[in-house]
Amino acid sequence: MGGEVGSAAAVGSEGRVKSLGLVFEDERKGCYSSGETVAGHVLLEAAEPVALRALRLEAHGRATATWGPSPGAASPAAASEVEYLNVRLSLREPPAGEGILLLQPGKHEFPFSFQLPSEPLVTSFTGKYGSIQYCVRAVLERPKVPDQSVKRELQVVSHIDVNAPALLTPVLKTQEKMVGCWFFTSGPVSLSAKIERKGYCNGEAIPIYAEIENCSSRLIVPKAAIFQTQTYLASGRTKTVRHMVANVRGNHIASGGTDTWNGKTLKIPPVTPSILDCCIIRVDYSLAVYIHIPGAKKLMLELPLVIGTIPYHGFGSRNSSIASQFSVDMSWLTLTLPEQPEAPPNYADVVSEEEFSRHVPPYPQPPNCEGEACCPMFACIQEFRFQPPPLYSEVDPHPPDVEETQPVSFIL
Repeated sequence: MGGEVGSAAAVGSEGRVKSLGLVFEDERKGCYSSGETVAGHVLLEAAEPVALRALRLEAHGRATATWGPSPGAASPAAASEVEYLNVRLSLREPPAGEGILLLQPGKHEFPFSFQLPSEPLVTSFTGKYGSIQYCVRAVLERPKVPDQSVKRELQVVSHIDVNAPALLTPVLKTQEKMVGCWFFTSGPVSLSAKIERKGYCNGEAIPIYAEIENCSSRLIVPKAAIFQTQTYLASGRTKTVRHMVANVRGNHIASGGTDTWNGKTLKIPPVTPSILDCCIIRVDYSLAVYIHIPGAKKLMLELPLVIGTIPYHGFGSRNSSIASQFSVDMSWLTLTLPEQPEAPPNYADVVSEEEFSRHVPPYPQPPNCEGEACCPMFACIQEFRFQPPPLYSEVDPHPPDVEETQPVSFIL
């Protein structure tokens, strides 16, 4: 909606209305939800006295799915419509018994307010074969000239909380594909993939855990992508549109090789939240982990996703990728989570004394030197090379004064 004010120029030969506009009370409000109040003003500027029959406000919301007949096909056009909002308010009308109301020249302001239905409203959306749209319209009825109106779009969102138990469950799948044809098989390619939960929000990075084993004779490439699937239903027929909205790829895996994705991330771009509660338009998401195999169909696993609007609260300040530990022996299939992340090893324990001595050349102490001032400089540098970093700690030694949280936004 922005800060723009909807307006319309005067119509008709009389031209007595200079402008007609509609503003919302809070122009910075990005979207509305069911049960909330929509308030604002209708602004009318008259250059001369204006005779009117009525000034009314209308609010409409509906989902429509429609498409024409397919070229060369006998099937006719299809159309469906579902109404979600229908409000009609009278802002100004003549006194009882009088058919005309006269407005004096100048600027006039007519406030309005109405409440959205308490029943869940479907999120605003525009797609290839349909849309879900809400609007507010002011209509000025005048004698002898056509009605004049101004319209503003109303963005609506149906909130989805990704902290719901059904969206916190991990999702995993496993599949194997034999590469080759008939008797000339070169071996199987196997893929196992897992995500920690089903629900995510815009801007989040999804950690992907996967095991790939290539027992074929071909060079394969693992990839992952987020797909949006739009489904439209009209006149008993269905149309489906599928888009890739984000993707990432892994390293090539040679014949006989394996690869492990231990939390490889794929960030969700700004997309419409999942639409699951409309009977004629549905918007679903899935995370596909797949392997490109030259000369054969790709091996693909699709993990269902729900894009929500209320961000994930779990595990406090860390990304959820720390919540799972992925091991090469496939123990992650048990879906057990450690109570606390394991600290990294001390660097002093990693470097052995034997390796240390190999890297430090013997610099004999000069016979006439006293103290450390006569020690060769390079000996000091080599010795410092293997000093361990500060001890690992989960506590921030320099905590900020104010904790900043970045809201997750999305584009409808």
